Amino acid sequence: MIVIDNEFVDLETPTGPMRTHIVRPAAPGRYPGIQLFSEIFQVTAPIHRTAVQLAGHGYIVAVPEVYHEYEAAGTVLKYDQQGSDRGNALKTTKPVQAYDDDARAVLGHLAAREDCTGRLGVMGICMGGHLAFRAAMNPDVLGAVCFYATDIHKGGLGQGMHDDSMARAAEIRGELLMVWGRQDPHIPTEGRMNVLEHLNRIGARLNWHEVNGAHAFLRDEGVRYDPELARSMFGLALDLFHRTIAVGG
Repeated sequence: MIVIDNEFVDLETPTGPMRTHIVRPAAPGRYPGIQLFSEIFQVTAPIHRTAVQLAGHGYIVAVPEVYHEYEAAGTVLKYDQQGSDRGNALKTTKPVQAYDDDARAVLGHLAAREDCTGRLGVMGICMGGHLAFRAAMNPDVLGAVCFYATDIHKGGLGQGMHDDSMARAAEIRGELLMVWGRQDPHIPTEGRMNVLEHLNRIGARLNWHEVNGAHAFLRDEGVRYDPELARSMFGLALDLFHRTIAVGG
């Protein structure tokens, strides 16, 4: 499917305007919406390509710039030590409430679009996986995909590094797909098992997949990229969105 991938909107949030990139099918019609959360580096080329892939399967994809309060619109942090240091510093500078407000602003925009069916999903990668997990607490989110979501197991997101994501996980009513790399040092086995045990205890509608891959195996840039794992796990994400927001939409 041909997609239009050069649009953006500046959405109003309680902490200021937020540049949000829109990637959508070019063909006229109404499509389900997906909010895609980036890594700490914002809307990099690999994140943009991920959005294009999703849109090519018939979704309107909205990708917010997660650090819009601290960086100029359009800022992309580099995949190097300086970019990593800046992204990680901002991750624990921004209040959790601001992340939640941003998510609701994007979901509201998608739901109000004339070219959207109003059926909504979320997906995120790395820190974005954690943000997708939190966004899924909104009742209008029908499906959520979280790739190697950092800090859920230790409550380390946001200012003060004391988020309540695990405590609020029962608010997630849609179907959830959690994907992890077993060789990911950021989320050790004990941490993954704590998350799994809690999600089982609260009766989450859960799909859980662990693969023999490193952190960032989905990113099609750098030495940790694993194209076979990326292909198969991205396929599972498409399957989830197909059955939760596309069918019947």
